[in-house]
Amino acid sequence: MNNRIKILIIRRSALGDTIHTLPLLTALKNRYPESQIDWVVDEKSSRFLINHPLLNQVYILRKTGSTFVDFIKTIFAIRSQKYDIAIDTQQLLKSAVVMALSGAKRKITLSDGREFSYLFANEIIKSPRKQFDIHYHVVERNLEIAEYLDAKTDNPEFVLPPLLESSKIKAEFILEKLDKSKKTVILAPETTWKNKHWTENGWRDLIKYLKGRVNIVYTGTNNDNGLSERILEGFENDVINLKGKTSLDDMRAIFYYADLLISPDSGTAHIAWAENKCPVITLFFATSGERTAPFGEKYEFVQAKCGCSPCMKRNCQLKEEKFLCTEKINSKEIVKIINKYLQFEE
Repeated sequence: MNNRIKILIIRRSALGDTIHTLPLLTALKNRYPESQIDWVVDEKSSRFLINHPLLNQVYILRKTGSTFVDFIKTIFAIRSQKYDIAIDTQQLLKSAVVMALSGAKRKITLSDGREFSYLFANEIIKSPRKQFDIHYHVVERNLEIAEYLDAKTDNPEFVLPPLLESSKIKAEFILEKLDKSKKTVILAPETTWKNKHWTENGWRDLIKYLKGRVNIVYTGTNNDNGLSERILEGFENDVINLKGKTSLDDMRAIFYYADLLISPDSGTAHIAWAENKCPVITLFFATSGERTAPFGEKYEFVQAKCGCSPCMKRNCQLKEEKFLCTEKINSKEIVKIINKYLQFEE
């Protein structure tokens, strides 16, 4: 295949899904270094694609405040590039339509797509596993496309845009009062689905164990419905509370100062994995750690021990004992893993 090909990646979903697709981008660029690779993404997930060193163009499709005319203008801009290949990694109708309208000669997707998205492709890669196989990592699934296009996939690699200098300065300012004699642990309890959350008592148990031993940094947004206040009640003087004070770029910079991050299945955990600076312990309840957890020597996940976990459902399907899985990780189990990474005595 000609090295000077033009490739369009279409992945319009959540931040974690975008990050899980980055190794595909890197593999294709390594195989075709003179290629032009562009990406179609929703606005919410665009931050880690804008100014990306391996991308030529990022097309942002906005869910709100956008009109059909705006969509058509974007499609015409895409068609003007005359792509050789368009790749739909999301496999939904909204991504498949963009692929169909892209004008690309080769329209590639994997088998088992939802909403009949495969009908919009002219090349369907027969995957040996189902799209939502809970025992098959989504990064490996995305890399099947790279293999199909003759790229090497034995060493998945994340590449992120350059870290903003302003975020480096902000991180240094925020964390300048850290006790340099102690290690630093970041707690990031927030995520999107209610059944991805751990119990507030679980987080409080960790703070009780960690206070005095380490610098505890708590991160969150101002839209957490009081979660941080409930978790941190009584611990205000034991924790550096960054709720609502940091952007995603700021968090990237803060990871450089951390010795450990503890988080549920969240964008924060995925960013930390891509940044590859600190170890991560990820907690999984409704979703599958085998499918989306960071993998590698610095990363460990804990799956809730519950008959219905992972259900992969946004809303709990149980009629009784709602969100049972969120109670099925014991804080003592997490403490053991913390001790391993921070080399604390049992």
